Amino acid sequence: MTEKLDSFDLKILTELQSNGGLSNQEIAERVGLSASPCSRRIHYLEKMGVIRERVVRLEPRAIGLDLTVLIHIRMDRHTPERFAQFESALRAYPEVQECYLITGQEADYQLKISVPNMDEYQRFLLTRITRIEGVIGVHSSFVLRKAIDTTALPLGYARPSAAQ
Repeated sequence: MTEKLDSFDLKILTELQSNGGLSNQEIAERVGLSASPCSRRIHYLEKMGVIRERVVRLEPRAIGLDLTVLIHIRMDRHTPERFAQFESALRAYPEVQECYLITGQEADYQLKISVPNMDEYQRFLLTRITRIEGVIGVHSSFVLRKAIDTTALPLGYARPSAAQ
């Protein structure tokens, strides 16, 4: 897909990653296009799956979620069925913000969750995570501070096409 992105597309994506709440007119002005072509490009980027979704990012502490936990999970079996079952169970838990099937660790999965406090983490761990069939090991790390907190992807690797 990146070979079909031109410099205007990359500028649009940069602006949207910086502030997804910009109006089409604001984006068009910032990237040097008129509103209609800019709007068509954004719709095309959405249709092609380059723009996956537009969301509002909340400040966790402002809504009482003071504890962020990274959890490494070990599974008993490495089968597609076991992984699918585990991932399906996690989808029911709004505390889970990210779930990665990983390699290079003793763990099979890494989760990122947000909860109000340590008591709620203990409840979540004991009544939800450890109850999922196949979970045989859990290692938790607690986030002290977010040194970098972004959802923006590095667009410098996308090579724009010559056509504009």
